[in-house]
Amino acid sequence: MASTSVYGFKPLNLGRIAVWSAFALVLVVAPLVFRSSLAHTMLSQMGIAIIVCLSYNILFGQGGMLSFGHAVYPGLGSFLAMHTLNWASAGNIPFPVSLVPLVGGLAGLFFAALFGWITTRKSGTTFGMITLGLGELVWAMSLMFPEFFGGEGGISGNRVTGAKPFGITFGPQIQLYYLIAAYTFACTALMFAFTRTPLGRMLNAVRDNPERVAFVGYDTQMVRYLAFVIAGFFAGISGGLAALNFEIVTSEVVSAYRSGAYLLFTFLGGATFFFGPIIGAVLMVLATVLLSEFTQAWLLYLGLVFLFMVMYAPGGIASLVMMNLRVAAAGRFGQLRLPYLGLLLTGAVAFVGIAALIEMVYHLQLNAALSPQLRFMGVMLDTHGSADWLAAAAIAVVGCALFVIACRRFAQVWGGIQDAIEAERLGREGRP
Repeated sequence: MASTSVYGFKPLNLGRIAVWSAFALVLVVAPLVFRSSLAHTMLSQMGIAIIVCLSYNILFGQGGMLSFGHAVYPGLGSFLAMHTLNWASAGNIPFPVSLVPLVGGLAGLFFAALFGWITTRKSGTTFGMITLGLGELVWAMSLMFPEFFGGEGGISGNRVTGAKPFGITFGPQIQLYYLIAAYTFACTALMFAFTRTPLGRMLNAVRDNPERVAFVGYDTQMVRYLAFVIAGFFAGISGGLAALNFEIVTSEVVSAYRSGAYLLFTFLGGATFFFGPIIGAVLMVLATVLLSEFTQAWLLYLGLVFLFMVMYAPGGIASLVMMNLRVAAAGRFGQLRLPYLGLLLTGAVAFVGIAALIEMVYHLQLNAALSPQLRFMGVMLDTHGSADWLAAAAIAVVGCALFVIACRRFAQVWGGIQDAIEAERLGREGRP
């Protein structure tokens, strides 16, 4: 009897192809739509931030490793990339500028392999404290060894050097943006592919139940260590891109402030979904570049948003998006329009009152010598008069009270919708 061979082919995932095509299209078209130099600079920073936040999410979201020193790896990658750029500029080594970010990646991989062997021996709170200590150690060393780190002034370089294929010098910001966009797309695709590998799946298992993983014969420390090294490599690439973008690297890139920013915005975006850190990266650039221009209290606003998200949406913005998509897929999103409108209006009233109080306090502390008055949303407020303080406080109290009522109404409608969706699912499955 003749043997027959059967070959099976999985159908193409058209949805995934469409998403990745749309992502590539956005990267290509964005600088053509937003043409100002500021927009190109911000888009470049967003690409760099996407890579580093996704690399952090390999630790935090996929592996459950809360690191407080992740800035070490993009930071050291930036320093090594800048030294490589300067060596190439001096003619010591023939090295193309477009490959400088890979030097940062290899530097991040090396230091992650070195430090990760220590940090990943522990997990949980102990792991976080070790990463915090290593981060502070590297930051202190950046000021102690000026020969390598450049001291407080850092080190600078010039990205317009070496060969210029097809007339590309990387001098204009848009040329550098497309280099960053290419690295962003490639790194994002590779990190997504990592989540589908056996190591990526096992990393999720180590996060959820390390005892069971150890029981079936896997070395949980080695799984965490390999993930740590991979995250360091991609973080180093982002550091190399940052070195090209800013053409200067200072000790601030390895500071606890940077590590905290990566943690905060990865959480805000949504660490439980792959695209969550991408949202967080965009928010990080918008907050640090734009929000800081509007108010001196932007860090306070950011802290309040973080507190609000921890209390009411611990899954981040991505979880809110996915929950609402589930409701929309069930054809019930129309029932949420009025409750959402109520949340929006009452939240806006509460925000106006709270923001007015915050701005008045900051003006009183920082700018009172200039004038007791400040302009807030087109209205002049007098920090020395009690009427404006009482009005702002009244608006804040009334707004918060109305917002609480709107939240309760929204929770009732949301709960009813979820019950209806669950009942429909059970009905389709033939279960009571």
